[in-house]
Amino acid sequence: MDPLTLVMLAVLALLVFFMFRNGRKRQKDTLALQSKMVAGADVMTNFGLYGTIVSIDEEENKVALEIAPGTIVQIHRQTIARVVEPTEATYDIVLPESDDNAAVTPTTAGEPEFGQRTAFEPTTEQAETDNNNTEPKKGDA
Repeated sequence: MDPLTLVMLAVLALLVFFMFRNGRKRQKDTLALQSKMVAGADVMTNFGLYGTIVSIDEEENKVALEIAPGTIVQIHRQTIARVVEPTEATYDIVLPESDDNAAVTPTTAGEPEFGQRTAFEPTTEQAETDNNNTEPKKGDA
């Protein structure tokens, strides 16, 4: 056999292998999503609507989704993109050490203190020269 034919057959076999592998992975993800879809689960649809599942009709492939208190919509079961997992917000709070026992307001790590200049804040002279220059700059509409 010609070496070029062997290479083309190998590439074709590799392509078929990856197609079947991708199909199995997609099927596994769909089954995992279907197992998480139960009444009371918070979900997001393909079109970006968030809500809570009220009921699932297996025969007609419909889901009753509560999008606001008292507002229930009927959607097709396959439009549910994912089950939303609740996340916990964590913030790094830094309390400055001081000798006073006065009330101290917490600051987030990395924030400048009151009155402290940042790297992007213009000085008074720069702000005045910018106000005097009335020519449009690149990007001005």
